[in-house]
Amino acid sequence: MTDNDLPDDELLALAATRPDVLGIIYERHAPAVYRFLARRVGPAPAEDLLGEVFEAAVAARVRVHPHPSGSALPWLYGIATNVVRSHLRRRRTATALADVDIVDWDAVDARLDAGSRRTDLRVVLDALGETDRELLLLVAWDGLSPAEAGQVLGLSGVAARSRLHRARARAQAALDQTSPAAR
Repeated sequence: MTDNDLPDDELLALAATRPDVLGIIYERHAPAVYRFLARRVGPAPAEDLLGEVFEAAVAARVRVHPHPSGSALPWLYGIATNVVRSHLRRRRTATALADVDIVDWDAVDARLDAGSRRTDLRVVLDALGETDRELLLLVAWDGLSPAEAGQVLGLSGVAARSRLHRARARAQAALDQTSPAAR
C-alpha cells in the first residue's frame, strides 16, 4: 500500500513527522478548498489564499485531530475560514470598506431568487433524510464533488452519486409540487 492509498485520517497522523504527505491531501482537496474560498472572496484572491491555507496546514499538522468522518476537509475548511477572516481584516485596514467591492453580485441575485422560495426550500429539505439532505447541501452549498461529499459522510463515491441523483429528483419533484404554478 502506498501513501496515496491511505485515507485522510491516516495521512494526517503521518503528517506530524512526514510533512510531505500533506501533498497528497493537497491533491485530493485543493479544488474543494479553492471553491470554498472563491465563494467567499472571489476567484482571484482565492488563488493566493489557497496557498496560505496549505501553508497554515503544514504549520498546524502536529496539532491536527482528524474529523470523525476521517476526511481532512473539515480541518481544511476550518483553516480556510481563518485565512478568509484574516484576509478580510487586512483588506479592510488597507482600504476603506466602502471602496471595496467584495460581493459576488451574481451569487446575491441567485440567493434573492431562492429567497422568494425560502419556505418551499425548507419544506423540501426537511422532507429529505438527514444523509440525503447533507449530501445535497455539501454539493450545492459547499461545492464538493459527489465523491468528496460522500467521503465526508462515509459513503463510497458510487453510493454518493446514486443517493445524490435520487435526492435531487425527490427535491425537484417536491419543489414542482409547491411552485405557484402547481397550486
